[in-house]
Amino acid sequence: MSEQTDLRAALGVAPDPEFELELPPGWARHAPDAATRDRFAAGIRQRMMQAHRPDLYAQAQRLLDDSFEAMRRGDTIAFFAPTDPGDETLWLPASILASVRRAQPDVTLDEAVRHAILEYDAAPLDGQKRIVRFERDALETLQGESLRVLTVVYLTPIPGTRRRRALQLTATINRPVDVDVDDPVVDAQRLLIDACVSTLRWRRPQP
Repeated sequence: MSEQTDLRAALGVAPDPEFELELPPGWARHAPDAATRDRFAAGIRQRMMQAHRPDLYAQAQRLLDDSFEAMRRGDTIAFFAPTDPGDETLWLPASILASVRRAQPDVTLDEAVRHAILEYDAAPLDGQKRIVRFERDALETLQGESLRVLTVVYLTPIPGTRRRRALQLTATINRPVDVDVDDPVVDAQRLLIDACVSTLRWRRPQP
C-alpha cells in the first residue's frame, strides 16, 4: 500500500479503484518495495553463482538498486516484467511501470494531454478514447554502454476522480543503437504492449 493510499484512508476518502492487465506468459505484477528488491537480488545472486560469475553480481546489484531508486523517484506504484521462470515465459528487454499522475494547480490533466498531442503526436489507443498513447525514442548510456530506449506512455483517467488523477503506464523497450525504431522486432514488442494495455480494467479494492 502506498503512502498516498494510507493518507486517503486516514482522511476517510474512498481509495482509488484497483486496475488489472492481461500479461504475456511469464510476466507478473510486482510492488516496487524493499521486499521485492531483496527477492530480486537473491535471485540474481543465485543465477550468478550457478553461472560461476560472482564477479558480475556487484554490477547487477548496482543496476537493480538504481532501477528501484528510479521507481521511487517516479512515484511508481507497481511494475510489470517477465520474471517467472519457465519454458513459456516471454523474455523481452521491456517492462511497464505504473504511476498516478495528478493535476497541478496550473496544469490540468486535459492540458497535459493536449500538450502530449502537440509535442509527441499522442493519439487514442486503438481508437479507444479512454486511453491516450504517445512515445519517445532516445539514446541513453547504461554502465558506459550506449543503447536506444523506446518509451511508450499511456494515460487514462482514474474513475471517480473527476479527471483530477490519471493512471500512467510507462513501457520501456531497450535495443542496440544500430536497430531502428521501426525494426520488425521492436514493432512486435510495441504491438504486444499496446495489446496488454488495451486490456486495462478497473475494480474496486477489497475492504
